Amino acid sequence: MKIGIIREGKIPADQRTPFSPEILHEIQKRVGDGLSICVETSAFRCYTDEEYQEQGIEVVSDLSKVDILFGVKEVPIDQLIPEKTYFFFSHTIKKQPRNKSLLQAILAKSIRLIDYELLKNPQGERVVAFGRWAGVVGAYNAFWTYGKKTGLYELRRASACKDLEDLKVELRKVVLPPIKIIVTGSGRVGKGVLEILAIMGVREVTPQQFLEDDFEEAVFTCLSSADYLRRKSDGGYERSHFYANPEAYESQFLPFAQVGEILIAAAYWDPKAPRLFEFEAIRSPKFSISVIADITCDIDGSVPTTRRASTILNPVYDVDRDSMQELPPFGKQHSISVMAIDNLPCELPRESSAEFARQLREWVVPELSKSISPILEKATIARDGDLTLEFMYLSDYVNDAG
Repeated sequence: MKIGIIREGKIPADQRTPFSPEILHEIQKRVGDGLSICVETSAFRCYTDEEYQEQGIEVVSDLSKVDILFGVKEVPIDQLIPEKTYFFFSHTIKKQPRNKSLLQAILAKSIRLIDYELLKNPQGERVVAFGRWAGVVGAYNAFWTYGKKTGLYELRRASACKDLEDLKVELRKVVLPPIKIIVTGSGRVGKGVLEILAIMGVREVTPQQFLEDDFEEAVFTCLSSADYLRRKSDGGYERSHFYANPEAYESQFLPFAQVGEILIAAAYWDPKAPRLFEFEAIRSPKFSISVIADITCDIDGSVPTTRRASTILNPVYDVDRDSMQELPPFGKQHSISVMAIDNLPCELPRESSAEFARQLREWVVPELSKSISPILEKATIARDGDLTLEFMYLSDYVNDAG
């Protein structure tokens, strides 16, 4: 079996990699002659070609002889090699318009596509993800944005920090007024957000305290869907019913938006579910949120002010409360500043890649030698020119010529 690590081709360039040199060396040593590993040369990957070579991993410029290819972001269509097996985040399972042509090309080239987002253990929990690092960097960027908007303090960008320890040192500069911070989501991403808030010493309060009490210090509350969603028919909430019928619910988020100043959105969103708020809500003088860090970065999704993804180079744009049009960042104090970078872990690429590699070593590499692997089968979107049975719902998506 021949495994290749691709050079990321999506622009802007992503410095992350699915495997660190040390993990590849360990895998090669453990498996022995039954496995051949190579890495496509790259000038911008967070680990250099030399670091892989020092671990005994071959660096090549041609991956055409490789059986299985591992990347991170979507692979550009012109770089796809026919009839190979690919692992990467395809961002197609929600029928994302921007990636329809990618999935069409994967089918046309008879590629087996295994999406990291779909790799789950027997309990249905995701086993490989960059979520923790998206939460860590996204939360840090929320406070970087707040500092720039208010002028209260100045932080280095996360990408300018060496590692998480360096990030922690930088956070000591933050001095917050007694503001209220809203966090949505308690999964991997949400836990990463909470990690930063714990480092900063920001106190957590209950949703009820958040709405009703005044504080002499900065506080945050972490909202679950039960805190801001209600069934349209009777005002109730049942978790199982919501996940089965998200369209039957409506948002009751506005009371939180009327007392909170920073929103850190880290919750998974189903397109059938209601948005946190509608665009018109930001026109109200009662809407007090001035900084939104949308880690989920669903365009026109749960956070309607996320009009587009921002970039590491240009991390923030403002949205005018009256016209709802995009403005340059921090141009008007009254506008809402939006941080919506869609590749946040890339700001700490070495640490996030190393953790991702450990997850792959544990959950994916042992499955590669099995004739049938339930974990890999359930994560396979396409094979031999067709969608797999579980993903036949994407047929109208890929067959649409528009």
